[in-house]
Amino acid sequence: MPATLADFRFAPVFDVAVASRVGCGPSTRAENQDNFVVIDFDGRACRLQDQQPYCATVDGWPAGHGRLAVLDGMGGHGHGREAAEALAAALLEMPPCATLDALAGRLDAIHASLQARFAPQGAGAARPGTTLTLLELPPGAAPLLYHVGDSRLYELDATHAAAMTVDHVPATVAALAGRLDQAGWWRQVHGRHTPQIAQAFILGNAFADPARLSDPLFALTPHNLPCWLGHLADRRPLPLRPGAAYLLATDGFWSCTQPDGFVAGWPALAAGAPDAATLVERLFGRLENDPPPGLQPDNLTALVVRPLARHADETVLPVEADRGSHPAGSHQRK
Repeated sequence: MPATLADFRFAPVFDVAVASRVGCGPSTRAENQDNFVVIDFDGRACRLQDQQPYCATVDGWPAGHGRLAVLDGMGGHGHGREAAEALAAALLEMPPCATLDALAGRLDAIHASLQARFAPQGAGAARPGTTLTLLELPPGAAPLLYHVGDSRLYELDATHAAAMTVDHVPATVAALAGRLDQAGWWRQVHGRHTPQIAQAFILGNAFADPARLSDPLFALTPHNLPCWLGHLADRRPLPLRPGAAYLLATDGFWSCTQPDGFVAGWPALAAGAPDAATLVERLFGRLENDPPPGLQPDNLTALVVRPLARHADETVLPVEADRGSHPAGSHQRK
């Protein structure tokens, strides 16, 4: 089983760990179409290439800036792994972004470029896609969230597990059109799992016109979301609460009969404020040792980031002289 990766330089601000696996249990997928991206404060980067960790150093990366992301390639559309790999590679090439406008502009441009690269060839061919849930970590400022698809960001502590993103699925299309109320949306999105998606990176979106796929990405904002989802805009600054852990995960973790019931057990895993690597292992261990009813074979990626408590006089940014002193480490939809 692939190891949890935690040899990243985010101290003294964050503790970060990630693991990506083809699945758990006796039945798994043929390949891992998930991916992840970590770029730490020293510019050391890690992603998957050919389903194995690939580590590199990003030249010119500014000290104290970070980037975290999870991706889930859409196998049902073909070339899902390749789509996720292409986006992960592009995220290592993308310059650091200090503002939400800069981040959105860069990612929208990558979406258009990869859309052209993966243009369907031949009659009946479908464009591939991948989810993207990303946190940009500019120094001295709140993290910046950019979200596309049905992977999720959760806030976890010993008392609650709260979704911080909105799934881009047909139920959300219906909610935007006023055809689904809050209770109905929750039942369809968090009370059960269906392998359908309304928007993905490269693929395009069905929000602008539900009858067809439109090329651009469609940002869910407080202006187009129902009032009861307006606080969960796709692209927003996201201050991280000390004492909590933040989980970026692909939907293999809730591909079961009653997802909200299974997720309700996650706060117990956060008891005792475990470090990021321990929490990642507990999440995988829960699926392996106590799987929920109706668990479907799917790829699994979990990235945990924990804000670290700091004294008021501590230096927030890594010391510039330390850069380079840490070697690269073990570095239908679905």
